[in-house]
Amino acid sequence: MDYLERITIDPEICHGKPCIRGMRWPVEVILDMVGSEMTFEEILEDHPELEREDIIASLNYAKLLVSGKSFKQAA
Repeated sequence: MDYLERITIDPEICHGKPCIRGMRWPVEVILDMVGSEMTFEEILEDHPELEREDIIASLNYAKLLVSGKSFKQAA
């Protein structure tokens, strides 16, 4: 599965920040929850509109950014 397909960038949603599937869920918020030591299960229980693949997509997007590649290069 290409998890990065779940990441959308739309200037009309969250000021163009990378989000999950066009929803108002910025990748940075997902990463913040993971960074605060919430488990995938806790995140999904608290936010049923999210899917496990959304969390994985956020982590893959972060990995892409720290690798020095752009979102366009990955597409």
